[in-house]
Amino acid sequence: MGHIVNTEREYRLLQQRLDKNITGAPYSPVFMQILKLLFAPAEAAIARQISLRPVPVAKLAGKTGIDKAELQEHIHTMAIKGLVFDWQHKGTDYVVLAPVVIGFFEFVFMRAREDLDMAALAKLFEEYMLKDDRFARDVFRESTQLGRALVREESLPDGDYSEVLDWEKATHIITAAPAIGLSLCACRHKATHLNKACAAPLRSCLTFGHGAQMLISKGMAEPVGAGEALRILADCKQAGLMQIADNVQNSVGFMCNCCSCCCGMLQAIRTFSIQTAVITSSWLAHIDTQRCNGCGLCVKACPVEAITLAASDSPNRLQAVCEQELCLGCGVCRLACKRGGIRMVKRAQQVMVPETTFDRMVSMAIERGKLSNFLFDDPSRLSHRALGRVASILERSAPVKALMATKPIRSTFLAAAAAKARQYTDR
Repeated sequence: MGHIVNTEREYRLLQQRLDKNITGAPYSPVFMQILKLLFAPAEAAIARQISLRPVPVAKLAGKTGIDKAELQEHIHTMAIKGLVFDWQHKGTDYVVLAPVVIGFFEFVFMRAREDLDMAALAKLFEEYMLKDDRFARDVFRESTQLGRALVREESLPDGDYSEVLDWEKATHIITAAPAIGLSLCACRHKATHLNKACAAPLRSCLTFGHGAQMLISKGMAEPVGAGEALRILADCKQAGLMQIADNVQNSVGFMCNCCSCCCGMLQAIRTFSIQTAVITSSWLAHIDTQRCNGCGLCVKACPVEAITLAASDSPNRLQAVCEQELCLGCGVCRLACKRGGIRMVKRAQQVMVPETTFDRMVSMAIERGKLSNFLFDDPSRLSHRALGRVASILERSAPVKALMATKPIRSTFLAAAAAKARQYTDR
């Protein structure tokens, strides 16, 4: 009986550990079932002790009391399943616990597999993510998000094309990537196991750079060249999918080709009215009332229902209307219109996108009150360079957000200093 209780405890501690991540993992009996399907009891006991930031495996071995070779085997098994990231750098093995998203949800469903009960997992993830809004509001709360909309370059007026920055162009992200991985769309793959997937291309998830190389090495992605990736992009556009990319300017890590019926980000907008779940592009759809004949093609094409049909000045004629506060600026509607009745216009204010993944994660952590969780799992390993980067982000933050972030930082440093002092006292 004690063994059962301890096993349950390990899973509960793992859930609490995952909930400290920036995107969260709120408790639910359904989520506990997901963890039990994914993590063996011994894996859960190890995983809940893995840092939210990279930690040397040798150090984790000392923390867990498990022989390093045995621990390495457990980590390898979890990495193949997509539950942790592991890699080697300058002869040292590192590991970090994957969040739920973007993390082990995607890595579980990015490929066809027989080592997990995919149908059961699909049903449980669907219930956890969509039965109520707790998980979605944890992931997508505040203003800095994981993904941003890319405007379709071909939807822009010729005169404005030069204003699009490189990191705003899907084609540039692909052609500039040092490595490209192609995977199954995790959201549509999940939907196939629920017998409700749409007809959109399944092999459509693109990853880039180091992330692509890691996924390729674990069998979660296949390597493709820029030419093949551009062809896939073109096919996805033809299918009416919108492009959502990593919300960073430098070293973009992923690009999704999303449908409104399966995509978790778009479902958060459509199902729970979390309008900021995806960062908009710097463009807006503008309806030309003289050319619009109210056919409704743009209404069907819009992935977030930002366009509706309303009565026009002409009798017995409908008119397309775009609600600018909802428009993501993807340009899908522009290409769906057969009469040239939609054009993309610049937003009044340039959309702010974090420069790097580190910047994005720090900004998200500040907004969600989790900066100390993200930075100080091991305060002694935070470099001066990283601290300087955090300080610069704090300086650019609103005063209230900066104050919220500074307090836990100070308390964590004091706790770390006290622990260090006790070390010397105990000698």
